Amino acid sequence: MRARRPTMPPSVEGLDPTHAPLPEVVAALRADATTGLADGDVQARLDRIGPNEVPAPPPRPLRDILKKFWGLSAWMLELIMVLSWLLHKYADLVVVGGLLLVNAVIGLAQERRAAGVIETLRRRLRVMARVLRNGSWRLIPAGGLVPGDIVRLRAGDFVPADARVLSGELGLDESALTGESHDADKRLGDLIYSGSVVRRGEATGVVVLTGARTYFGRTIELVQLARPRLHVEAVVATVVGRLFVIVGVLVAISVGLAVLRGYPPIEAVPLALVLLMSAVPVALPVMFTVSTAVGAAHLARRGVLVTRLSATEDAATMDVLCVDKTGTITTNRLSVTDVVPLDRFTRAEVLAAGALASEEANQDAIDLAFLAAARDPDVATRLAGAQPITFTPFDPRTRRTEALVDQAGLRIRVMKGAVGVVAPACGLDPASVAGLETRTREQTERGDRVLAVARGAEGAPLELLGLVALADSLRPDAVHLITALRDHGVAVKMLTGDALPVAQEIARQVGLPPLRRAADLRGAAPVPTAGGDIIERIGGFAEVYPEDKYLVVTQLQRACHVVGMTGDGVNDAPALRQAEVGIAVSTATDVAKGAASVVLTDEGLSGIVTLVEEGRIIYQRILTWIVNKISRTILKAGFVTVAFVVTDRFVISAFAMLLLVFLTDFAKIALATDDVRWSRRPETWQARGHTWLAVVLGVVMVIEACGMLLIGARAFDIMASGEALDTFTFQILFYFALFSIVSIRERRWFWTSRPGGLLMGTLVLAAVVGTALSSVGLFGLAPLPWTHTLLVFGYAMICSLGVNDVLKVALIRRFGLQT
Repeated sequence: MRARRPTMPPSVEGLDPTHAPLPEVVAALRADATTGLADGDVQARLDRIGPNEVPAPPPRPLRDILKKFWGLSAWMLELIMVLSWLLHKYADLVVVGGLLLVNAVIGLAQERRAAGVIETLRRRLRVMARVLRNGSWRLIPAGGLVPGDIVRLRAGDFVPADARVLSGELGLDESALTGESHDADKRLGDLIYSGSVVRRGEATGVVVLTGARTYFGRTIELVQLARPRLHVEAVVATVVGRLFVIVGVLVAISVGLAVLRGYPPIEAVPLALVLLMSAVPVALPVMFTVSTAVGAAHLARRGVLVTRLSATEDAATMDVLCVDKTGTITTNRLSVTDVVPLDRFTRAEVLAAGALASEEANQDAIDLAFLAAARDPDVATRLAGAQPITFTPFDPRTRRTEALVDQAGLRIRVMKGAVGVVAPACGLDPASVAGLETRTREQTERGDRVLAVARGAEGAPLELLGLVALADSLRPDAVHLITALRDHGVAVKMLTGDALPVAQEIARQVGLPPLRRAADLRGAAPVPTAGGDIIERIGGFAEVYPEDKYLVVTQLQRACHVVGMTGDGVNDAPALRQAEVGIAVSTATDVAKGAASVVLTDEGLSGIVTLVEEGRIIYQRILTWIVNKISRTILKAGFVTVAFVVTDRFVISAFAMLLLVFLTDFAKIALATDDVRWSRRPETWQARGHTWLAVVLGVVMVIEACGMLLIGARAFDIMASGEALDTFTFQILFYFALFSIVSIRERRWFWTSRPGGLLMGTLVLAAVVGTALSSVGLFGLAPLPWTHTLLVFGYAMICSLGVNDVLKVALIRRFGLQT
């Protein structure tokens, strides 16, 4: 069903741009289709009209703040505040309220910081437009367009502003505007809308409306920056759900025993709620947001723009990368390497005709190679005075370009393209065509692209002038980077539309296994396992059509691989969207960038290696947080429950437990910036081994904490004073928490690497604050002698960095968790 169109936009210089005759609109805009606008005129229009952008909606800080007081963690804190008020514990009410407010402020500040990073990336990932300025074509951000600009559009582009067609024909996908799936054909004088996608054809147009004045009334969001649910969040939710059940059982036991032993149930409720809250990941959203945002900012400095933050997580688990040959393994800069004139024609004549059959505005690699060769003085002389009349761009179905030019009053038809297409157009018989193709076979097998060039007067038969070989050389770093990816455990599969002999030669040069034709995969497609086996055994596919890339990705995913996919064209978009890690290369079309989750701003594969390493670093940071969360939850809930069963007393107050949760959970946020090693193999979120590691360490810490409580009871008679017992228990749990972070952050011995500066500073600050509160006696904590504090500190350090670190290393080796 057709979407309701918005109100008609304001007129341009008194004319309705949708209905006024095109010559009148062009005149009113003072546009020039041959030279474009001058820079000074552009600046004046920008100052008067503004950039080609729609203003962002205003921030809503009050709504954002109120959202921080909604959710499971916030509800529990608010319930504790209500209970504190009912029990007339107003000091607890004030402190818990303060903790809730600080939690909200910290979370909001970190989200704003992350949003700032993403906004910076969004500004860098701008849609580009080909525009004619001062007589030359430029590639500029679409936000710099003004009414009157002359723009060039080709397949794969987003239409950057409302424009009228001056020449050429287009097939547009306007589904984002109208809701209709079929393409709309646009010809001379037609209006094309910003946000449409060019599916086929090429055209030149004049911009008539920009920004908020466009027909659609707003800019279509071209890059989706919404943060989808991370896989790790699902893992954590499962683990925390099970912990919640365990903690709930322990709390039920404690409360039941308290009632049986004569405790008023209302007195046990606040502590029970706090214990249940210990299973809730209070700092989880902030931790994930900071981890991914910090990683995205670091990647941006290395030329990798992450448009969906979940891509960094997926990059950690990626084990197969499908890459285009052109622009990734090779330079994507074709140059003329050989010219073979035929019959009486000369090298200069062949190159001149090829240059006339090229169009600079398209920025096509083959066209640019011919135009570069035409700078030779001998060739340039033959181009003098030539004026283009019509130009037919390359189309995969025709495999040629063609132009009609006027040279000294003579209308000449020129053509360049595949030998098997151009030679028959010149009247050569099949045997002669086969002879030419045989003549070029050696160059083709070497990876060169051989084109035929023809020329003839309008209406007369074409004459074959000669053959031109173009080469796209390997990138200097291609072999090194493919080797680096293999060393990281990522299998590289090359996908190319080139013939199999050409692709085999490129694969041999970069050290990839033999390739197969894409037709082999299409034949195996009905049997998923067969297709998967074919893909896993080989180094990629040749003679690939765009739809084959999507098939390759889905077959690999059926074989349980996490797939990365590079692409640059509009037809790559389905495969880029389907892959867990869709990577648009630096030369990609806007459609490809919109479908991808990662955009490279530098050429080659180096950015992908950086992405993999950064993703695995983020994985290790989050994994450390998960192991800490599980073990700490078991420590707090298990210790309080066991201590109550043995001593018939709640050994810590609700307030002290809240303070402990706040200091330690938010100290762990700094893990998002810790210096860690990336692993040499793809990660996996099947974290059974790490869960067992956390459970064992948690149980051991419960035993060790009970031992410290026994020492305190016998050496200091700590059980005699309820307030002193609260503080002593707080110190036990507090120091175990801090030292366990230092131990668990390193998969080897804790001293193998030093924590990052921010993590170390946060841990020291938390230790100073916690020690001061418990030693001086602030906020309801009874002061303890320094001898008690030093004993607990030393005991927790020896257990965590000694006994538990040995146990950790042994378990990691036992479960095969080494990085």
